[in-house]
Amino acid sequence: MYRSHTCGELNMNHVGQTVQLAGWLQKSRDLGGLTFIDLRDRFGLTQLTFNMDTDEALCKQARSLGREFVLQVTGVVKERESKNLKMPTGEIEIIVTQIHILNESITPPFTIEDETDGGEDLRMKYRYLDIRRNTVREKLELRHRVSTETRNYLDKQRFMEVETPVLIKSTPEGARDFVVPSRLNPGQFYALPQSPQTFKQLLMVAGCDRYFQLVKCFRDEDLRADRQPEFTQIDCEMAFVEREDILNTFEGLVKHLFMQVKGVDIQEIPRMSYDDAMRYYGCDKPDTRFEMKFVELKNHESNDLVAGADFKVFDDAELVLAINASNCAVYTRKQLDELTDWVKDKGMSGMIYARVEADGNVKSSVDKFYNQERLQAWALASQAKPGDLLLVLSGKKDLTQKVMGDLRLEMGQRLGLRDKTKFSCLWVLDFPLVEWSEEDKRWYAMHHPFTSPRPEHIHMLESNPGDVKANAYDLVINGWEVGGGSIRIHDRTLQGQMFNLLGFTAEETQEKFGFLLDAFKYGAPPHGGIAFGLDRLCSLFGGADSIRDFIAFPKNNSGRDVMIDAPGPIDEKQRKELGL
Repeated sequence: MYRSHTCGELNMNHVGQTVQLAGWLQKSRDLGGLTFIDLRDRFGLTQLTFNMDTDEALCKQARSLGREFVLQVTGVVKERESKNLKMPTGEIEIIVTQIHILNESITPPFTIEDETDGGEDLRMKYRYLDIRRNTVREKLELRHRVSTETRNYLDKQRFMEVETPVLIKSTPEGARDFVVPSRLNPGQFYALPQSPQTFKQLLMVAGCDRYFQLVKCFRDEDLRADRQPEFTQIDCEMAFVEREDILNTFEGLVKHLFMQVKGVDIQEIPRMSYDDAMRYYGCDKPDTRFEMKFVELKNHESNDLVAGADFKVFDDAELVLAINASNCAVYTRKQLDELTDWVKDKGMSGMIYARVEADGNVKSSVDKFYNQERLQAWALASQAKPGDLLLVLSGKKDLTQKVMGDLRLEMGQRLGLRDKTKFSCLWVLDFPLVEWSEEDKRWYAMHHPFTSPRPEHIHMLESNPGDVKANAYDLVINGWEVGGGSIRIHDRTLQGQMFNLLGFTAEETQEKFGFLLDAFKYGAPPHGGIAFGLDRLCSLFGGADSIRDFIAFPKNNSGRDVMIDAPGPIDEKQRKELGL
């Protein structure tokens, strides 16, 4: 037995006991007659004490040990004279009677402390050392808790965990696939799954009723802080359900995770249509920790608040939007010029502002075009009070919405409104089913080709597909899309109609999805599902901006694993075997 206890569990109840510990040497301190070593394992830290007067040889041996040596020690638990109440084992120490070196270590390339001197690239190269640090280990432990509590909840809801294949068939739509050449089938390729979508639908046809899986997915996309080439989904599907069943079941999962992992009580999650999300926030994943909703001073239906002033910037615009930045009327001209440059960098021609003064008058950068009565109407529409600042953008609808959404988030950040310790959840519903590509002159599925239209919109699939709403839903937390799903098409005829709308020929449909349509011949139940990004959930719970911190061995921004130096070339023999 290497150890009788871990380095994080000994306390005053163990005083007088002889114990064995094993772990890594965190640091040592030589105080002349006494030497102290902090021994670390995954569970904590324990102070070891050596006395030159009682055992000179053992004390000298302790002083010869280097950082990160792997040690086994035997000793007696003693109450510390100088206690450290900030650590669980801070009331005791071990008077060591024996040391056994299990393995030596060279000097690490960076200090293995919470505050390290190692840069990110260096720590990724030596990730196995980085994981020894408390700050990294705690993130992996959080991920473990999220995974465990997910399984606990879904098991109680009678879901069954089923593994689906990793080597599958490449399909159109979506992101780029990672492909794998087949040695036994020369010239043919597997694809790594972007999601188990078709397999979980087949499991519903198979009668599994409630399926889930914590599953690896792969997408060959450009990377960013919240994206990796391989990631983990909490993937779920249910049979004989409507949208309300899905939302209630997985709202329950979200509440369970917040309570069990964070101790946060999430109340009923509000719902918002996609159209309202775009209208009020400029994006389909709004951060609702703070208000600052868009106010339309002009749109395609109304232009009463800006028309008739002969201000060409507004007259020529498709959309004029304002946001109310509370208590920001004190912003200086320098600050306003900085914000103007900021929106220009995003593609806008400029920004208009209007201050509500202490006396209620409105002072703006377009005073020569708009009189006080017109400006007061802006303030009234924006619910602005004395001391508030209106920021106004105008131009093409899509760009204006997007940049105003970015500006809203920027102002929220500057004003401290995006508190990572606060959580605001939102269901976004009724997305467009399809979107038109002007470049390709065809419709693309907004979600995926298996998403069902709203039942009352099916009749418009051929006559007016752009107005058809999907029976789809996203879960948004603090401005992050954490999960998304839909009620699926389970009718073979309707699924064929959807493929036809997306421009697939009968031959392409049969080649790519014939197996699914064939399965529908044998009685497919109504079904729907959702998938949550496990990595994103963990980063939200951990208050981090990047999912990378919560993955044991992540890739860098170039999609490389710098620790094992992958991807890399293969030798000529392998190439020949694979026909490459």
